[in-house]
Amino acid sequence: MDNMYLNFLILNNIEHQENAIQNVRVVKEKTMDPFLLLDRLFVKSFRLTKYLANILINMLRPLIEDTDLSSAIDLKTKVLVTLHFFGTGSYQTPMGHSRFTALSQSSVSRCISDVVNALNDPTVFNFWVKFPSSVYELEQVRKKFYTHTGFPGIIGCIDCTYVAIVPPSSNLNLIENQHPEHIYVNRKCYHSINVQLICDSDLKILNVNALFPGSTHDAHIWKNSNVLPLLQDLYAKGFNNIYLLGDSGYPLRPWLLTPISNPTNEAEEYFNKQQMSARSKIERCNGVLKGRFRCLIKDQTLHYKPEKATKIINACVVLHNLCITYNVPEFVDGENLSDFGMYQTPLGVAEDNDVNLRNRDLMMGR
Repeated sequence: MDNMYLNFLILNNIEHQENAIQNVRVVKEKTMDPFLLLDRLFVKSFRLTKYLANILINMLRPLIEDTDLSSAIDLKTKVLVTLHFFGTGSYQTPMGHSRFTALSQSSVSRCISDVVNALNDPTVFNFWVKFPSSVYELEQVRKKFYTHTGFPGIIGCIDCTYVAIVPPSSNLNLIENQHPEHIYVNRKCYHSINVQLICDSDLKILNVNALFPGSTHDAHIWKNSNVLPLLQDLYAKGFNNIYLLGDSGYPLRPWLLTPISNPTNEAEEYFNKQQMSARSKIERCNGVLKGRFRCLIKDQTLHYKPEKATKIINACVVLHNLCITYNVPEFVDGENLSDFGMYQTPLGVAEDNDVNLRNRDLMMGR
């Protein structure tokens, strides 16, 4: 009888413990609707306004499969989890345990993958990140640039910036890791992707190229850009008053103006001053992009393979342009971010590295 009573007490104690655990899980999984936050707090957590977040959710709805399973993660949660990751760069496990979600690390990872793939879909990416495709569009961009900077003929500013990643695998294959691990180590001695950005006077990104490892020179990325042949073709057709502005890491061309190395008179010094002032647009653009989406700054480091990191960079560029289009204020929270991954090339470097200083394009640029 004593044994039966003892077994009953043990069983009753186990049941109480199981009920307590279930109650804890219920409390843990009870989350807060982010759209009930104050507007300021919503932007701080997700970087987009509530209105723009709803636009994004509806825009991605056709591209992200929705399921009727009761355990499925709804589209709103997927988008907000991804926005929170982009904005803060937090690790996936603590992010899934926030007051807005109750998700495992694997669920957070799937949410991010779904939304990143949708933002990289050509129907979305090519609509929000596009270089002017007609003379009329180029003229509109050029007029606005002149109004903002006083520099005539400019249709955009170009520069590269580093986005830190974890060291990729040293195992090369044709699908992933097409470059050796050491190729990703940049001039600042950390693994990264060297991302080329071209922006207009409103800081909207017209073109992004995030395909090259950190050690790749800016001029090589530009040589493989799909914008270069477009500008060459325009110049060949007589449009010789359309330029990009770049630093000395780029080769001087009739369609790409760089600072004059070793200026010898006041006119050349004045040109350099105006060129650098107008070119500051791209540095500001980079600062706004990384200030809003902290997953791209050096201190956070993307813990993904280079191919996935490229997709995340592209996705953040799409969201950046959305914010510019809908006039979302630049995000500032008082943190001091000293390294945005952008660097300046000393004057004369590009010309020293130019294999053929006497080529026709360089002479025409001069």
